[in-house]
Amino acid sequence: MTTTTPHEVDVLVIGSGAAGMCAAAVARLRGLDVLLVEKTDRFGGTTALSGGGTWVPLNRQGKALGVQDSRERVERYLDQVVGSAAPRALRQAFLDHGPAMLEYLERNTQVKFSGRQYSPDYWSDLDGAGEGGRALDPLEFDGRLLGDQFENLRRPWPEFMAFGGMMVNKTDIDLLLQAKRTRKGFLHALKLLGRFASDRLRGYSRGTRLVLGNALAGRLYKSLLDLGVPLWANAPARELRLEGGRVVGASIERDGQRIEVRARRGVLLATGGFPASPAMRERLLPAPTGAWSAGNEANEGDGLRMALDLGATLGEGRNANNAFYSPVSLMRRDDGSTARFPHLMLDRYKPGVIMVNREGRRFVNEADSYHACGEAQYRTGSVPAWLVCDSRFLARYGLGMVRPQAASLQRFLKAGYLLRGDTLQALGQAMGIDAGGLAATVARYNAHARQGQDPDFGKGHSAYNRYLGDPAQGPNPCLAPLETGPFYAVQVVPGDIGTACGLLTDEQARVLDGEGRPIDGLYAAGNDMNSVMGGHYPGPGITLGPGLTFGYLAACHMAQPAAGDATAGARPQPATALS
Repeated sequence: MTTTTPHEVDVLVIGSGAAGMCAAAVARLRGLDVLLVEKTDRFGGTTALSGGGTWVPLNRQGKALGVQDSRERVERYLDQVVGSAAPRALRQAFLDHGPAMLEYLERNTQVKFSGRQYSPDYWSDLDGAGEGGRALDPLEFDGRLLGDQFENLRRPWPEFMAFGGMMVNKTDIDLLLQAKRTRKGFLHALKLLGRFASDRLRGYSRGTRLVLGNALAGRLYKSLLDLGVPLWANAPARELRLEGGRVVGASIERDGQRIEVRARRGVLLATGGFPASPAMRERLLPAPTGAWSAGNEANEGDGLRMALDLGATLGEGRNANNAFYSPVSLMRRDDGSTARFPHLMLDRYKPGVIMVNREGRRFVNEADSYHACGEAQYRTGSVPAWLVCDSRFLARYGLGMVRPQAASLQRFLKAGYLLRGDTLQALGQAMGIDAGGLAATVARYNAHARQGQDPDFGKGHSAYNRYLGDPAQGPNPCLAPLETGPFYAVQVVPGDIGTACGLLTDEQARVLDGEGRPIDGLYAAGNDMNSVMGGHYPGPGITLGPGLTFGYLAACHMAQPAAGDATAGARPQPATALS
């Protein structure tokens, strides 16, 4: 492989998820010469695959919605959830500058968010927990604005699109389920299907109405195109370059050549952590672990490896967890690849489903957060576990990759993804678990569910549980008996939606060495940075919120010496209260 003439910029960003693209946009807006390189053939990283929820307390949108919140309440909540698992100074930096980051992006780029008036934090019973205003969603984005660059944006997983390419969010799903019963649902379905059909007729490979994390990635991508930031696809970084104790660039592989990219102000690592590295998973995650991640399959720990070679330090042994867990179900696709479906919000919370282990016993509140359920699988040795429901539940809510009101179950049954039994005893035998234990568990659960109670695990007791239940089900929106055969099950393993163990940094996102000193010229954000939450999961979007914030802070820090820029490196004022 030949080495070409060096390429020189102010800032080199490695990785194109939200953290990397945010940093690139802010650095360019601050007047710096920026290059962003991406390992794969498409931009967007894990962000493009995600739900797009972004947790940034004390934001402008929450205030506009009339949400009452304060810095003191947020701090009390995080101190209870996170505690000593992560440095308090990093949480303070996140809370100080997250709202300013949002305002800066919304004022200067295509990035736009809407607030959630009601969206409880995941540990909603704790003092200081919020019931709304802290989480945001990216506004829907028209992918047609990307022009011929649309196909270069990473596609969502096929299992998260309807009809082979139409994106839908929670609001869409709720209305689509009403399409046969209400005029509003019917008209919404017509609108979505009409737009999707038009896109396909115009030659697009999928729908151009982007929602969730794909909308956020699309908005950031469009911002970089508007700003004229050079974007190199199929350009993996191989090594960082160190001179005189300072990182001065990296060796990039592109078009069969090694290009030495020099970065005058710094290099930001935003390569998405290590969810696709078997070696790092074996070293850093609990056993058993496997290829169970729903994250980007190209995220193999490249940024961590390059930084460790220079003496950087991982958060190994410091975090409560080294990954952000979720029950994940697996199914072989027709092309031989494996679909990994994270059970985030569409089934576990609903009334009429339970999760059991090999003994046929429940072991967790199924309506707690996906991270808490994944933790419980490891803590109780429930690997694998099974989600179990009856035919009424399956038709109404779906289960994993099986959509509600599915016309046929044959594909899922044939693949062994969905298991069926005319009786609970038969289902237990098909699952290969203690069938008698399953029948006894369901009998006990049903007796209490009919009263709207769950004395064993408290399903439906918290505001967060109830938020994702079915409000039409009373007296508990998360509880209903399993009694209408046939009965069904899907196997789940404790997979993840990303890794939490990353490089130790300071409050400016500067990577630290083994002595706790910043490595000059080297920054990390997103899942390459050790979790600001120490591997805990306080609320929806606690990877994207900090990822964007520390990408922003890294860019601001790199811009500080910029001559002639009065705003370079200017620090936003900390947020205090919303009232």
